[in-house]
Amino acid sequence: MVQTISHVASEQAKLLFDALNQQGLTVIQEYWDQHKHIDIAIPSAHIFIEIDGLFHYINPKQIEADFNRSRYSNGDDFDTIHIPNQIIKNHLNEVVNAICEVTRNRIKYTIR
Repeated sequence: MVQTISHVASEQAKLLFDALNQQGLTVIQEYWDQHKHIDIAIPSAHIFIEIDGLFHYINPKQIEADFNRSRYSNGDDFDTIHIPNQIIKNHLNEVVNAICEVTRNRIKYTIR
């Protein structure tokens, strides 16, 4: 069954996805976990990445919604990192390097 994506990735999510992909990581954009769409998923390392705009930090309803979304991820044994758009805009390479290192460490320890 083919799932249509009703969500459109933000410019920052696309930048991070492309950069992680270029580093050789297996990443999925707009991943559906049966509860919600995740901006970027790295299933082999149990990592979800959400790229958040200002709205996620200043709107009380959105903050509550994000708390609820995180509960589902934690129940699936995935860790979620929320990265503000501005961090991607100003520090893309540093973020990519850090995520690559964490991912490779998690995969290495899983294989042992």
